[in-house]
Amino acid sequence: MFDIPSPVWPTAVLIVVLVGDAVISAIPVQLVRDCMDGVRFPVDDWGWALAYIKVVAVAGLIVGLWQPGVGVAATAGVIAYFVAATVAHLRARSLGSTFWVNCLGMLAISLAVLVSSYVIG
Repeated sequence: MFDIPSPVWPTAVLIVVLVGDAVISAIPVQLVRDCMDGVRFPVDDWGWALAYIKVVAVAGLIVGLWQPGVGVAATAGVIAYFVAATVAHLRARSLGSTFWVNCLGMLAISLAVLVSSYVIG
């Protein structure tokens, strides 16, 4: 049912953005620290896991450019990740700019890729 992404460019954009997100999560930069502090996530102990999840998602998106079904599964995983992040922010009442820009921004990009490359593409 789900083939390779068509068009490919939205998935390529998600790959680039997610690589950047993985890099800033691995460091982690102050934006990421603020985000994690807001939801009381122990970034010093478990921040590496978030970067790892994003790297694995990037690998899935790249493989999905050639292997049917893999890209849509990876995109769905990215959406699930940012839905979970959204829920964490809402529960912690951490609704500052990191929530709106990073969390909901990434969720919107991921949903747009799913719709444009797999549902209507």
